[in-house]
Amino acid sequence: MELTIKLTPDLADSLIEYSRRQGTTPELLVLEALRKLFAPPATAAPADNQYRTLADFLDGYVGVVDSGELVPGGARMSEECGEKFAAGMVEKRERGKL
Repeated sequence: MELTIKLTPDLADSLIEYSRRQGTTPELLVLEALRKLFAPPATAAPADNQYRTLADFLDGYVGVVDSGELVPGGARMSEECGEKFAAGMVEKRERGKL
């Protein structure tokens, strides 16, 4: 199906300029934007060596470490992290490293 849409001159000029800066054509830019808004997400599995997300690419290489395996009782790195960060910044400032 082919559909023709008439744009106002100001919108057409903006579209042409933006697509030029993006290194594409106005038609491809509009098609991509419309797909993002209206097309259902693809459900097909990615082809070999193609990944839909960074998480897909890193699957099998990224995980969670139980800090109890490294530090007796666990490192508890998520506890009071804001306070620890602030204290570290104050320490850096006092040493003239900030």
